[in-house]
Amino acid sequence: MPLACTLTAIAAYLLGSIPTGLLLVRIFHKQDIRSSGSGNIGATNVLRSHGKSLGAATFILDCLKGCASVWLGTAIWASISVATYSVPLPLRDFQALAALFCVIGHVFPIWLKFKGGKGVATGFGVFLVAAPWAALAAISVFIVVLWFSRYVSLASILGAASFPLFAWLLTRGDRPPFFIAVQVAVALIIILKHHQNIARLLAGKENRIGAKKPA
Repeated sequence: MPLACTLTAIAAYLLGSIPTGLLLVRIFHKQDIRSSGSGNIGATNVLRSHGKSLGAATFILDCLKGCASVWLGTAIWASISVATYSVPLPLRDFQALAALFCVIGHVFPIWLKFKGGKGVATGFGVFLVAAPWAALAAISVFIVVLWFSRYVSLASILGAASFPLFAWLLTRGDRPPFFIAVQVAVALIIILKHHQNIARLLAGKENRIGAKKPA
């Protein structure tokens, strides 16, 4: 069991650490996204610096690598259960383990000296598999806040903050303590990665969506 957990964590971290925004900009524009706009490798900076198409592609691919990580955790859990004819740990604990390390990989990728994105799209992806209704409710908060405020950062912060509550209310079946703890941890990681945006929001200096200034 420790080996299975270790393999799940490592594989999820490596999947999460794939810098999709950086790769897309390098492939299509021969540039380093870290030298544009805010310097972040995430979808918002890609959108502001290189257009809607690459921004959308970055968001989708970051989301998909989150989904893939939790699918992998599910597959490992199923393989162990079949091999041992028992359920060693709750499925949701394996999914939560994969979700946590995928987001950590995105935010702290080994390939980029542990300087990655803010985890919004990847966080949405991992919980779209592990807690789909809660993830959809949280992304709805993101969309509503973005629509009225035009601040991506504020929408991301409030969407992340709302997720653990939605997960508690909308998740059916068992809710193991580790599963709940990971939901809170991922939300906190996303919020803390927005600390500079929070400071700019409080100072009234944050850029609204569509601005050409650094995020």
